[in-house]
Amino acid sequence: FTTLASVVDPFRIKENDAAVKIQSWFEGCQVRAYVRHLNRIVTIIQKWWRSFLGRKQYQVTVQVAYYTMMMNLYNAMAVRIQRRWRGYRVRKYLFNYYYLKEYLRVVSETNDAIRKALEEFAEMKEREEKKANLEREEKKRDYQARKMHYLLSTKQIPGIYNSPFRKEPDPWELQLQKAKPLTHRRPKVKQKDSTSLNDWLACTSARSFPRSEILPPINRKQCQGPFRDITEVLEQRYKPLEPTLWVAEPIDELKLAREELRREEWLRNVNDNMFLPFSSYHKNEKYIPSMHLSSKYCPISHKEQFRSENPKKWICDKDFQTVLPSFELFSKYGKLYSKAGQIV
Repeated sequence: FTTLASVVDPFRIKENDAAVKIQSWFEGCQVRAYVRHLNRIVTIIQKWWRSFLGRKQYQVTVQVAYYTMMMNLYNAMAVRIQRRWRGYRVRKYLFNYYYLKEYLRVVSETNDAIRKALEEFAEMKEREEKKANLEREEKKRDYQARKMHYLLSTKQIPGIYNSPFRKEPDPWELQLQKAKPLTHRRPKVKQKDSTSLNDWLACTSARSFPRSEILPPINRKQCQGPFRDITEVLEQRYKPLEPTLWVAEPIDELKLAREELRREEWLRNVNDNMFLPFSSYHKNEKYIPSMHLSSKYCPISHKEQFRSENPKKWICDKDFQTVLPSFELFSKYGKLYSKAGQIV
């Protein structure tokens, strides 16, 4: 038995090793197949998940690109509208060529008229000054002739200006003949105030009614004695009125300040009313012309074009073709829309 067992054991060990090898190989094939299956399933899951994430990210990218494109378009349209409006406003109100041309023409005409009037005034003043000088010299000669009237010649004795050795008399002789002799005025005698009863009853006396005494003029010379300075007295007599704050300030000062502030805000604003294209808020309001429309310089109306047309100066039969069309939106403002946005 021992010999038989010793012979059989190597075969059994060999078969056992072969079975173990077969089992390990089969299990290895099974595990590798299962691992390949798991890899394939994981790959499919990852592929679907990544495609989902890619599509979602692509949609977000498309939405951002669409939003950016629309915002760029809106900004471009807003810039275009602002450019058109600012160009219109500048041409209309700030740098209106024809308005400035008319204004400069009126200014030049006014300047010429003022220069002509000043020249005429200067000539008139010069004539008046010459006339005044001649009259002053004539009065001076007349006064001199009246002072020297005693030098006039008589029938018996010739004067110094009528010498018998001259062919004709001097012009001063004729002046002395026309002038009157200068006489000295007698001083007026001051009448005394009568205090009789008749003068008192007739109200001709100075003492009939009391009269306010007039202050005597202050002499510039300093008086001798304990008197105040002349400048101090003059300042006290002619000092200006110093009203209190209650009298100096008006009662409605706050109201006047508000009106002044409102007036300044109205001058700074171009348009007082809001821009409401889809409403009839200003439909029944009366149109108030602006300052440049109510002036005397003949401004251009809204219907006229900024470029004047003169067919006589055309070098061809066709008119000049403008680059930009007319801006019709502002001509329809407040006329074609109601509250609901429907055309009236």
